[in-house]
Amino acid sequence: MSAPKIEIYTKFTCGFCHRAKQLLASKGAEFTEFDISMGGVDKARMLERAPSARTVPQIFIGNLHVGGSDDLAALERAGKLDDLLAG
Repeated sequence: MSAPKIEIYTKFTCGFCHRAKQLLASKGAEFTEFDISMGGVDKARMLERAPSARTVPQIFIGNLHVGGSDDLAALERAGKLDDLLAG
């Protein structure tokens, strides 16, 4: 089974975004980053996928909307992140 597609919506100056990307990188996870600092089609896509999202980062692993940086860290603390990243 291949690793799931990971997508993260970020803004340029976001410390929480940096923290989430650092955690994913520490796991060796490859991800696609969409910078929505200037709005545009990527921000619209994020809001379509997570209509109540008002902050960044917004993280998707496969079809699962993980949420933000704190949610990603909570998965790691609970020992569930590795399984999600493995698919």
